[in-house]
Formats: sequence, structure tokens, C-alpha cells
Amino acid sequence: MLYKNLGHSNIKVSTICLGTMTWGEQNNENDAFEQMNLAYDYGVNFFDTAELYPIPPSADTQGETSRIISKWIQSKKNRDKIIIADKIVGRSNMNWFRENGEETRLNKEQIKFALERSLKNLGTDYIDLYQLHWPDRPLNVFSGLEYSHKETDDIVPILETLSCLNDFVKEGKIRTIGLSNETAWGTFQFIKAAEIKHLEKIVSVQNPYNLLNRSYEVGISEISIREKVGLLAYSPLASGTLSGKYLDGKLPDGTRLKLFGDRYPRYRTPNSEPAIKEYIKIANKYNLDVCQMAIKFCEIQPFVTSVIIGATKIDQLKKNLQSHEIKLDDKIIQDINNIQQIYSNPCP
Repeated sequence: MLYKNLGHSNIKVSTICLGTMTWGEQNNENDAFEQMNLAYDYGVNFFDTAELYPIPPSADTQGETSRIISKWIQSKKNRDKIIIADKIVGRSNMNWFRENGEETRLNKEQIKFALERSLKNLGTDYIDLYQLHWPDRPLNVFSGLEYSHKETDDIVPILETLSCLNDFVKEGKIRTIGLSNETAWGTFQFIKAAEIKHLEKIVSVQNPYNLLNRSYEVGISEISIREKVGLLAYSPLASGTLSGKYLDGKLPDGTRLKLFGDRYPRYRTPNSEPAIKEYIKIANKYNLDVCQMAIKFCEIQPFVTSVIIGATKIDQLKKNLQSHEIKLDDKIIQDINNIQQIYSNPCP
């Protein structure tokens, strides 16, 4: 397993991160323990969870993912060896997340409530990386490339959010901070505010990045490299679609689309299937597993710190973990880039 600094910090994380959003819904506690044991044996020291998890979100299951992680860490007594990334929900009408039933916002009061609850659920005194799951301002963050401006004064200022996070870093409850589902503009506003006000600087951005959505490369990747704010790439398999299991209308039993439907249609677009078929051809041409090829492509990008993988079945997870062992030569990369030219970001 390879390790990189988490952005400009001195925190070392594995370049493969274990995603946990199915634990407590599709996967039970025993499944989760098996996954964590396997990942840990492979050298993974980086686990990503969220206040929102498990997915799909529910008032009945909220926080269960983090409580499962807590039990595993207690059983292993290895808290000092695990880097925990957590996320607070952004602005939404899921008001059951908050004690007073308010709309979720990224203000001081709500950040304090969410953080204290996460610390309790995770059974820890500190969270290594605390991320904003999505912005407070109105923004299309889960599909599409276009920006649609909505003029409003009802936005928690970035400086207010950052100042609050900075206070918790000083208290030792957070080691460092990051963003998620953020734009280039939003990312740079956090960087600029930190520099001007001498506050904690973000170390990462957790955004989607995969062979069907390489939009991060446009603009924000330069910020990642120059400012040492690395990408934590989520959905490297495009919600499983890059495996080919959903091609030609297939809907296998036990899959997320079969169980929960198309909650986000991001990876079901007119050009997604033609692109997927071409990437599978490339994998077959070079005798590669297409999932391993897709994950490795993300891992080797200079702006990527870690790739967040997840699976509901242990054999899937093992295969995905083994992606770090393969190599992609220049010919493979060129073939991949040729398909990107034909089907440019079909699933933004």
C-alpha cells in the first residue's frame, strides 16, 4: 500500500480509503468488521464516514455507521493507527438531523452539535479530518456541470464556518479540515479566508472522480496541486456502473439500484453505456479487470491523495483493494484518454 500526506498536513493516509456508507443498511455489523479487517490487513489506515450514513439516510439508522466503526476500533485498540474522516451534512431540509428540528446549516451552533454527536458515535476524543459534506450556499452539487446562480443573502458566510472549525482544531477535537462536493470557487474562498485571517487551511476536497466524470481536472485540479489540497476521489467506479453489471438494462439482485432505485441519475445518461463498453474493451485488451483499472487510474493522478472505495460483498472489496498492485502504462492511459475525447464526461 502507498501512503501520502493528507494535503499540506503531516498526516499520512493510504492512497486507498475505505468507504463505509453501506454499514448499518446493506451491510450489518459483522459484514463491516470483515471489511475493516480485510482493508486493515492490506494496509488501509484511512476510513471515511459521515453524519449522513448509512445511505439511504434515515432517522432510524442515522449514526449507525460511525457506531460500528467505534466498536471495531475498540475491539482492535488501534485508534492511533486509524485516520478517521467524518462529514457534517450541508444545507438541507433533513431537519431530523438536528435536535431542534431546524434546517441543517453550517453555522456555529449546528457544527458544534454535529461534531459532539459524531465524537460520541465514533467513541473518540478527536476526528482526524472533519469535512463539510456539501456547501451551505444553494448549489447543484450532485449532478451536472452547469452553474445556475441563485441570488440570496441567506447563506452562512464561509468565514463564520471556517472560524468555527478553527476553534475546534484549537480545542483538539479536530486535527484538520476538508471540503466535499465543492467547486473551484468555493475551495479557493476557504483557502483565501484561511490565509487572510490566519485560520486553519483545508487539506482536502472530497468530490466525485472516475472515468465517466473527470470534471475535477478542469480548474480545481490545479488548485489541489498548487495549494496542496488533495482530492479524495469518491465513486471511482461510478456507483458500480463501470463494472458493467448494469449494462443493457440489467438490474442484478442485491445491487443498490435494485434495492433503492436510481436516487441520483448521475450515471444513467445517454452516453454512459457506450463509454462503459469502451472502457471494458480497453481492460480486456490489456488483460485487466475493469474495476481495478478504473480505481488505479484515479489513484495515480497527481492531484489525488486517496481513492475512496466501498463494496457490499467481501470478494468485491478484495478485488478493489488489489487495484493498488497493478500498473497502467502509457499505452493504457492513452487509450483511456482517447475514449474521454469521444465521450467527454458523460456523467458529470
